[in-house]
Amino acid sequence: MVREISHEIVVVGGGNAGISLTAKLRRAGLADIGVVEPSDTHYYQPLWTLVGGGCVRAQASRRAEASVMPQGADWIKDRAYEVDPDKQIVRTESGSVVRYDHLVVCPGIQLNWSAIPGMQEALSSRTVSSNYRYDLAPKTWQLIKSMRAGTAVFTMPSGPIKCGGAPQKIAYLAADYWRRQGVLGNIRVVLVLPTPSMFGVPQFSAELERVAGRFGIDVRKNSEVTEIDAGAQTVTITDSAAGTTDQLGYDMCHVVPRQSAPDWIKSGPLSTSGDQGGYVDVDKGTLQHHTFGNIFALGDAGSTPNSKTGAAIRKQTPVAAANLRASIAGRAMTARYGGYASCPLTTSRGRVVLAEFDYSMQPTPSIPLIDTTRERRDMWLLKRYALPAMYWNLILKGLI
Repeated sequence: MVREISHEIVVVGGGNAGISLTAKLRRAGLADIGVVEPSDTHYYQPLWTLVGGGCVRAQASRRAEASVMPQGADWIKDRAYEVDPDKQIVRTESGSVVRYDHLVVCPGIQLNWSAIPGMQEALSSRTVSSNYRYDLAPKTWQLIKSMRAGTAVFTMPSGPIKCGGAPQKIAYLAADYWRRQGVLGNIRVVLVLPTPSMFGVPQFSAELERVAGRFGIDVRKNSEVTEIDAGAQTVTITDSAAGTTDQLGYDMCHVVPRQSAPDWIKSGPLSTSGDQGGYVDVDKGTLQHHTFGNIFALGDAGSTPNSKTGAAIRKQTPVAAANLRASIAGRAMTARYGGYASCPLTTSRGRVVLAEFDYSMQPTPSIPLIDTTRERRDMWLLKRYALPAMYWNLILKGLI
């Protein structure tokens, strides 16, 4: 027999977006909320770069999902695989049907490890790792710590990814460690970026150019690793601007996969037409679905053209909560998301460039009187200590 569940509001996803939004809605007095989330563990993923850089233990980034689930919400411990917006139902892998009046879609982003030939297989080799997986971030640190000479390659894929600065951060942390160990001169550090500049905002790009130059990093712009041969320990680098391809041997390689909306979103009626990522088609200001007015999306699975960061979610959450409440009450939706995102760019052990910007791609600093376009010690303290504390104690509880 098919199990049927009904809630006024159904939230698909129990990550940052789903939990913080549910908490805000509960604090606003909305009682009938179901959260569809299969995982037993909740992760604060921004710490994984620091895990890979040897600055934090991996266990510090995880807590039980039950400990962050807002009190009073119905935790539907299952995985969504289909939404039927006409019937207003979510189907789950266990065979349940979850009926809703209003739906919020925030299942996160999908890591497509097999999209670049050889990447999936390379992860099991002794010289390749990725901070985009909890279980592999400690391996990244072991590779960095044991390297004394050779070539280290750090990759970034084309297309949107979560935390677009993460592929660079680990390169800088590694180079800084090797410098401190006195072996950086024996190591060729290659950073492969698909973009024409270090960062999309010129002020931050200029600072990252200085950082890369200080460490002597060979930055390959307009380029992407398009194949990995773990047996031969080589990567194929394609330069889209020059139209050239070459192979490079490595002794260590940190990889980042191409990413997209989950497959079930891409193939369903909620996705954007003609968009290769298949993200949930929402208005970039209101976060309401363009076709189905009782559906909203926020976080990495939404089509909003912002950088996919936890800071973006923090600004999207009050907008989604306010507009969802207005929609339920039949009022006009007045809250707007301006595209704010923040990326604490770790440039060494102890220094961070806090990149804050919005849809205008101009710096939008939230901390007065200090220049966050430069490397700063206080921003390292923010990244390492303040932001994790804010996440667990304030953001996930709907307090900010």
